[in-house]
Parts: sequence; structure tokens; C-alpha cells
Amino acid sequence: MKTVAGISIFLVLGLLAAYLIGFQPDIGGELPYDDEHTGLKDRIVIKFSHVVAENTPKGLAAAHFAELVKEKSQDRVEVQVFPNGMLYAEDNEITALQNDDVQMIAPSFSNMNVIDPAWLVMDLPFAFRNQQEVERALQGVLGERLLATLEPHGMKGAAFWHNGFRQVTNNVRQLRTPEDFQGLKFRIQPSPVLKRQFEALGASTISTPFNEIYRSLKNGKVDGQENTISNILSKRLYQVQGFITISNHSYLGYIVTFNKRFWEDLPPDVQQLLKEALAETSDWNNREALSHENRLQMLAQNQSIEMTTLSDADKALWRQRFEPLYQEFADIIGSDLMKEIP
Repeated sequence: MKTVAGISIFLVLGLLAAYLIGFQPDIGGELPYDDEHTGLKDRIVIKFSHVVAENTPKGLAAAHFAELVKEKSQDRVEVQVFPNGMLYAEDNEITALQNDDVQMIAPSFSNMNVIDPAWLVMDLPFAFRNQQEVERALQGVLGERLLATLEPHGMKGAAFWHNGFRQVTNNVRQLRTPEDFQGLKFRIQPSPVLKRQFEALGASTISTPFNEIYRSLKNGKVDGQENTISNILSKRLYQVQGFITISNHSYLGYIVTFNKRFWEDLPPDVQQLLKEALAETSDWNNREALSHENRLQMLAQNQSIEMTTLSDADKALWRQRFEPLYQEFADIIGSDLMKEIP
């Protein structure tokens, strides 16, 4: 029995060694295989990183885009979406894209001034009265000029996605007049225009990643922040803020961009289906962004936060404070580009 067992062990080891070096014994037919993995080597994978929640306009658009690409490519192209800064935050997502660590990102306009100061035009206060004006500007000369800044930096701009207008929250007092901002500290995105905007109101600022806003507000590191209704709701910022001012003072949008070399290496038919999916998603996103703005009523009914809506007379006082910013940044942004503002 020991001999038989020993022979059996050597036989198994021999068969295993033969298998590892490529010999496959004839066992009376073809070996079974896992057909679910057939063609995986031909699949194109696109890692799409962004920093907001899944239930925001951008988060929903990213998921919608991934589904459309899967459908249009019949599973040949897979878009893997990583939300909430799971892979990269605002301060390193552009570098990650340029290094091809991810192939898609959708940074906000305010984060793009590190690429080119022309993007600061989108942060100018009261530059746009409504989303329709934003859309016309981005589909015209202004949008073309902004897209042209990307390719020298290894980026391929593909679409503009919308979120909505910024509002101001804080946990100290109602904000209606410019004087009400005196001495308060606000979290902002890393934009010199946004910094000067609050300084013109007598406030100070700090810049922190999006996913740190709630903690900064809760621990009193800052008194307030500016953001869209959808971001205020999705991050539950109303839980740590006592006041919100509906000001619509500046716009928050996103530029969907690919790694340029990755894009150029894609087969033409894949490029075409991605363009189609992005066009459909962008139309869908615009409608979704508007519907999220309608959630303002939901926020208004929340008794934990007091809402103030600026009148036209109130906005005129704010505009008066902000007027010097246009002259201050004309040379930085480019006076010719600023003429494209409605």
C-alpha cells in the first residue's frame, strides 16, 4: 500500500509538472474553459475618477455614461467609475490623468486655472444670469478657447457638464449685505478669483478638498462655504450650517477630459461611440442639473437651516463690491476672452 501510494503521488506530481510546462494529456476530448473570460484581453478599460457623491449631477452623469458605453460597445469598452475621491482628490486628479493612472476625470472649472488662467473667467462673480447663458458661452468662442488650453498639457477635453449656481452657507449669521461677511472665514476652491471675491466682502478664505468640507464646518475650522444646492444636499452640509443665502453669484461646472495619448490610441470606432455616449450624457446631465436645482424647495423646508434669498437690490450691492475684480483679472484671463461673457 505504501508503494502504491508513493507511485500515485509521483504520478500526480508528474502530471502537474507536465501541465505547467505546456503538456496536456489526451483525456478523450477538449478541455473545458470559462467562456465568460473569452475576449477579455480585447476589452478596453477606462478608469473614470471624480470627487463628488454618486447622487449629484456629475456622479449620476458618470454612471449614466458608463452604462451607455457598455451598451453601445456591446461590452467591448468598460468605464470603471470611482466617485467620492476614492482614487484621487481635486489636488492630484489632474496629475493622475496626465500620468495615465486614470483615463478620465471631470474637474470643476475652478480647479482648471492650474492648467491655464483663462479658466478663471468661469469664476467671475455674476458673469452669467442663468444656465442658458452658461450653455451658450460654452458652446461658442469662450468654450472653444478653454478647450484649446488642454491639449498642450496632455488632456483631451470632451464635454462640459453642469451642476448649477453657487449659494453661500455659514453658521454665524444671515448673509444679505456685503457687510454681513465681515470677519467670517469661508472654504473655497483653489481659485484666486474666488479668494478675491470673499476678500472684497471683508471675509477670509482657505482652500480644502471637497470631501473635507463637512469636517471643516463641523469643527469650526471655517464659518461657511459656497456650493451648489445639489452638493449642499448630497454632503448634508445643512446639518452643520445654520444659514444659507440663495445668491446665484457664480457658476460651478465640470470639464470632462481624457488623457490625450490614451484617446489618440483608441480605435476610431471607439472614439466615435464615446463621443456619442458623451453627447447623450451631456444632454441628460443638463436636465438632471436643473432638476437638482428644483430641490431647493426641499432645502427650504428643512427647519435646521434659515434661508435668505437675495433681491435684485441686494445683488446690486454685491455686484458693486465685485466690480473691481473684472479689471483686476482682465490681464490674467485675457480681456478678449472676458468680452465673450454675456
